[in-house]
Amino acid sequence: MSIEARIHRWIRPDIIDLEPYHVPDARGMTKLDAMENPYTWPRELRDLWLQRLAETPLNRYPDAAANELRTSLASWCHLNSASEVLLGNGSDELIQILALALGGTRRTILAPEPTFVMYRRAAKYTGTDYVGVSSSDALAPDLEALLQAIETHKPSCVFLAHPNNPTGGMIETQTVEAVVAATDGLVVVDEAYHAFCGHSYANLLPKYDNLVVMRTFSKLGLAGLRLGFLIGPREWLGVLDRIRLPYNINALTQASALFALEHMAWFEERASEICVERAALSQRLSELPGVELFPSAANFLLFRVGHGCAGAVFDGLCKKKVLIKNLHGTHASLVDCLRVTIGTAEQNGVFFNALKEQLAAD
Repeated sequence: MSIEARIHRWIRPDIIDLEPYHVPDARGMTKLDAMENPYTWPRELRDLWLQRLAETPLNRYPDAAANELRTSLASWCHLNSASEVLLGNGSDELIQILALALGGTRRTILAPEPTFVMYRRAAKYTGTDYVGVSSSDALAPDLEALLQAIETHKPSCVFLAHPNNPTGGMIETQTVEAVVAATDGLVVVDEAYHAFCGHSYANLLPKYDNLVVMRTFSKLGLAGLRLGFLIGPREWLGVLDRIRLPYNINALTQASALFALEHMAWFEERASEICVERAALSQRLSELPGVELFPSAANFLLFRVGHGCAGAVFDGLCKKKVLIKNLHGTHASLVDCLRVTIGTAEQNGVFFNALKEQLAAD
């Protein structure tokens, strides 16, 4: 039997049909495609961090439960005693844990679309049906359609991104509470971009026993750590913890995250700077002829260019060494759409000038 035949015999057909998650090569580019924070630590902060890492033993396994880090996170999030914290190797691992626990044959994961692609991919990995509910023409969740889909498909898990990726829009309280009330399963509010919107649904955790909130350190400026966390009822997180891989948060990540929490003021100041830059770039983009800009409460902006022009604009920016995200073709509502991460003032200027030049050329 050939290796290809053996693979096709034993690997699930739906896995064989999957395309790998593609990450473009950004070397030499002004990188504004992945919603990363553009700011690095000042030297004095970096030196203190390196000293902390030097004191971290690497010959021993890390604290499997990451107790000190979870306690610090619970304090930072102002959780009450009924809530717990579950850590993941980035939010991606937490999404996979949720899909493993709540998914499977004849189970459904549901989300308004367009939204974060990993919800659909995690459903696919676990053999779970996925239902994407189309949003309104303004790319906001359609509550009536959501409630109808919940009634029809009875999902075991509903993901609500707040703010949403890739649109940047926020979800209204009415929508969140109506979805939670209508769902027998678990509702996950993904707050990966909470640092830039000034709002969280963590305050609803004591009110609902089928709601959890997910966050990440990535957008704060620590994407390299790969640390995400869920907060919610102890009962839910206690069960989810049973399928978390042991030692999933390494010792250096635990030490680094604890250090970051001690210096959170610096990260919050950078988030405020990004919001200022977002407003400035929004103003400039809104004045460009042929550009439709969507409101954003995240660290990126979604915009639409002329009919059939997204690919040419994206390629033209790449030739100018500016990398953003081409979303054309990823969803029916994202025709001719591109997404740019908010960078520093200098990076945003490089992007804007390149875009203006490219649009004039087209």
